[in-house]
Amino acid sequence: MANVAKVLALVLSGLLLLTGCAGQGQQEQKPSIVVTTNILADVVTNLVGEQATVHTLMPPNVDPHSFEISAQQAALLQDADLVVSNGLNLEEGLSRQLVAVDEAGVNHFVATDHIELLNVPGANGAGDPHFWTDPARVVQVVDALEKDLQQITGISTGQLDAATGTYRQKLVDLDAQMLTAFSSIPSAQRQLVTNHHVFGYLADRFDLKVIGAVIPSGSTLASPSAADLASLSGAIREAQVSAIFVESAQPDKLARALASEAKIEVKIVDLYTESLSMAGQGAESYLQMMQANTEQISHALRD
Repeated sequence: MANVAKVLALVLSGLLLLTGCAGQGQQEQKPSIVVTTNILADVVTNLVGEQATVHTLMPPNVDPHSFEISAQQAALLQDADLVVSNGLNLEEGLSRQLVAVDEAGVNHFVATDHIELLNVPGANGAGDPHFWTDPARVVQVVDALEKDLQQITGISTGQLDAATGTYRQKLVDLDAQMLTAFSSIPSAQRQLVTNHHVFGYLADRFDLKVIGAVIPSGSTLASPSAADLASLSGAIREAQVSAIFVESAQPDKLARALASEAKIEVKIVDLYTESLSMAGQGAESYLQMMQANTEQISHALRD
């Protein structure tokens, strides 16, 4: 009988242990936040830290205009506690899934709903989605995003407030660093030509002039005509532009052809514009990306 009692005691102890582990696992389940772009995912992670699981749909070094998701990633969207997207058709390949998110009533934060918008030049009033090139507008997004994050069960508002305050100050410091760097560029040289219209907000914030873009659109999926390239070539020659800035993850063949057509010495300078880089490549966070771009732009236009 004593042996039977010992066996029963061991079984009961094992059941209690298993039940406790299961309960602990349920308690530790974190809220799920699904973010379309890796730039926004970095911002979200800085705010929530370890309080939530942040799923990033777009990997490093991708073009958000052409990126498409898998069925498994689409399922993550439907099960999320919050979906965070850029908006203004930046995620062109995800438009159907994001409509489905809204139709299903999933909490959906659209970053460009919370900033003062600029339009893409020559795009019939289409809003420019590339707001992150201006850190002051990123602060506006962070302020609005904090309010949505506060509504998620399982996220401590105290921890969120502290983390948001810390990150907001880093953005303010970044803005000041960029202002100092761009202020060193002589007024006659404060001119931007890019692979497509991606730096409108940066130009607006830091008083630079956008001469034009190789692809005269807010999307890399558009194509320039021969007339477009000829017109921009003439503008580059007239303004004596010193550099053409291209996305590091995109081919620069058109930019080099344009520089040759302009018949003046023009540098082709790589930037990180729409995606973070892999670890160790110099732009693995939003802050690093903007610091790297600021250095490249200011040096190219000043020297």
